[in-house]
Amino acid sequence: MIEEQKFRNEIDELKRELDFYKGLVERLPLSFIYEDSTHGKKAVKEKKEDSVSIESISETVTNGKREFSFISEEKIPFEEIESFLNPILDLVPHHIVFINRHGQITLCNNQVAKDLKVDREEMIGKHIRELLHIPDHQINLLETLRTGKSIVDREVLDKNYGINNTRIIRNPDGSIERVMGAFQFLNTIKEAERQAIAGRIAAGIAHEIRNPLTTVRGYLQLLQSRVDKETAALFSSLLIPEIDRANKIITDFLRIAKPSKTTEEEIQVSEFVNDFLGNFLNSEALLYNVEMVYDISDSVANCSFIGDRDELFQVFINLFRNSLQAKSDRLLRIKICTRLVGRSIQITFSDNGKGIPSSILSHVFDPFFTTKDDGTGLGLSVSKKIIENHNGLMRVTSSDQGTSFIIDIPASIKGE
Repeated sequence: MIEEQKFRNEIDELKRELDFYKGLVERLPLSFIYEDSTHGKKAVKEKKEDSVSIESISETVTNGKREFSFISEEKIPFEEIESFLNPILDLVPHHIVFINRHGQITLCNNQVAKDLKVDREEMIGKHIRELLHIPDHQINLLETLRTGKSIVDREVLDKNYGINNTRIIRNPDGSIERVMGAFQFLNTIKEAERQAIAGRIAAGIAHEIRNPLTTVRGYLQLLQSRVDKETAALFSSLLIPEIDRANKIITDFLRIAKPSKTTEEEIQVSEFVNDFLGNFLNSEALLYNVEMVYDISDSVANCSFIGDRDELFQVFINLFRNSLQAKSDRLLRIKICTRLVGRSIQITFSDNGKGIPSSILSHVFDPFFTTKDDGTGLGLSVSKKIIENHNGLMRVTSSDQGTSFIIDIPASIKGE
């Protein structure tokens, strides 16, 4: 009795499963014929007025996995498909280009236009060689079009360095409708690697130059007591200071080229700004007739951060001297404002100087970039490096009303 009931339950379950698949087939917006010779069964779904019919079905079995391909009688123009894909492919950070069987561009995404500096609307309909400006035999898309074989992860070593893949989109009759190319543009990575290597080489050269400078300085100090007063004065007023200046330039350069180890301690914001930093800046402000303003928000009253007090002090001394050199006809006013932004302490160092021209604003943190005759161009780049070594960020804004350097450093909030 129990076995009979179990059998009936299994029959009922099979009926429910069969009804499920019948319902699924009815809902499919397709008409098709599927024959299974193994079981001697044939499934037919008639075409409805609101459905899309199927011209043919192909089946392949790969590693035990069965795959079906449906080809519609009512072929959608590929231009409509590209129009649909275009805004989606604009989100992809790699180059994507479609060409037709004549080698003409039918689609290119925004990243192509951005990196190759072209108007993509003007490129549509033109031959792919007009986009890449290289011989036809070097263009992978044309190779795939000619051979009918896709390219997988090929490294491209011409002026546009990267990894290239191509795929073929075929018509029902097997002819090529489109060839799609995907190119991972690696020029920026290659340039970054090149600069890193150059930086390491330059740092090694700078280190080797500093050693003989130290030796020369030592001998000059030794000779000071053995020469006449006029020569000794020349040593102390010109030669030794110039060697010290050269040594400082090398030290600053090495600070940029090599990450330095910071002496970490917990620093309270208001104490650092008002007492440690303020004591020096106030005396300098008095000397140079500068008005200093400190604005410490209540939001940072209980905040501190982890850092090297002396290195951060150097950052603000560099910013102060930078403001002095940008002084205009009006009284120079420098304001240091601190507040809590998210989980970062934001320190804004602002002045009302003559500002930095927009044409050079993006270069102010570049090593050795300076507009001053006696400048080394390392002050701001060193400052930015110090902030980055504190896991922070440093940026600049400027207008003819003044300049602001904004520094964000991770906060340490009491009670957490």
